[in-house]
Amino acid sequence: MSQIDEHDRALGRKAALIIAVATILWLLLQWIGRQQGWSAQVALIGDLAAIAAYIYALALVWRIWRRKSGK
Repeated sequence: MSQIDEHDRALGRKAALIIAVATILWLLLQWIGRQQGWSAQVALIGDLAAIAAYIYALALVWRIWRRKSGK
């Protein structure tokens, strides 16, 4: 297995971990916010942070895909 394949696998695992952690933290934040009676503005901050994490993970996957397609 080449070093590039190993690097792509590592990036794939990183993207999967980012997606999983962001989702779990977002769900926890929503649950805690509902329990504590936080305002919608506070919930929006959590939503935007989760979206940023998803975009970063998408960029990692895009990089892997571009490298595999040879472009």
